[in-house]
Amino acid sequence: MPIFRPTRRTALQFLAAGAAAATLPAFAQWPDRPIKIIVTFPPGGSSDVLARLMAEQLTKKLGQPVVVDNKPGAGGTIGGVQVATSAPDGYTLMLSNTTPIALGPFTLDKPPYDPATGFSHIAYLGAAPLVIMASKPSGIKTFAEFEALARKDGRIDFGSGGPGSIGHIYGELLRKTTGTNLVHVPYRGGAPMTTDLIANTIPIGIDVITSYVPFFKSGQLVPLAVTSTQRSPLMPDVLTIVELKQPKLVLENFFGLSGPAKLPADVVTRLNTACNEVLVMPEIQKKLNDLGIVAKPETVGMFNDFVKEQVSVLGPTIKGAGIKL
Repeated sequence: MPIFRPTRRTALQFLAAGAAAATLPAFAQWPDRPIKIIVTFPPGGSSDVLARLMAEQLTKKLGQPVVVDNKPGAGGTIGGVQVATSAPDGYTLMLSNTTPIALGPFTLDKPPYDPATGFSHIAYLGAAPLVIMASKPSGIKTFAEFEALARKDGRIDFGSGGPGSIGHIYGELLRKTTGTNLVHVPYRGGAPMTTDLIANTIPIGIDVITSYVPFFKSGQLVPLAVTSTQRSPLMPDVLTIVELKQPKLVLENFFGLSGPAKLPADVVTRLNTACNEVLVMPEIQKKLNDLGIVAKPETVGMFNDFVKEQVSVLGPTIKGAGIKL
């Protein structure tokens, strides 16, 4: 068998190839092991359901298992801290949404992370609006009637799922924007608030729309407005806050995929592309619509700009209202 003796030219080619291999990015083979998505809420809620839908599809697209790990607590910041302090290697991600990004950090005396710069915000997944709703016995049938009553009586109570919840924050934003005297009545979740709303113990409630559709359809509660720019697929007859000439009151419970700061650009790009491919799948859009979530593929830059805008609006609102956890 002839012995191979490299010429000077082939030797230089081998050296060049070796040098090129040595300079390949460490993440060229990403992913080569399972990926974890942290959810900052308990199992069963919208964030958890969405995370599991995405995990199933991303597993197929990335060729590695994508698993969900629930880490609730402290306004979403327990899970947020775990992700923010993880290695920026693309293996620990977060189903980010309004609570751990734009609310939770500002309800603490010392925010544990900067929500805009402490993460790599990868992909915007969609959003579900809040709903401003009235007790049927209150007699309030429209947003205009609610606003007029708040001005006439000088005060009107509104309920939310708890101190620092998105419903609470929105009520403070509503009070500040409209100049009405709204007084917050906190509850330990949406269920007890619903009971008091139906009984007319409180006239107004504010929360993410998903859980309340059965009560609207039965006539026990009256939806006054959804807080989005477009109508909710769950209640398409309900006017948006924009249609009611209140564009400054747009606020949705957004959902996204984020990771630790300084994630490699190629990892971010691949995840963004994969997420956007999943979001346009008809079966996924149907499942998200059933949750009241409107999917909206966006670029990485668009999602980062959105996060900065949310933080700039909600941070001062929370601090101004003195909301603490």
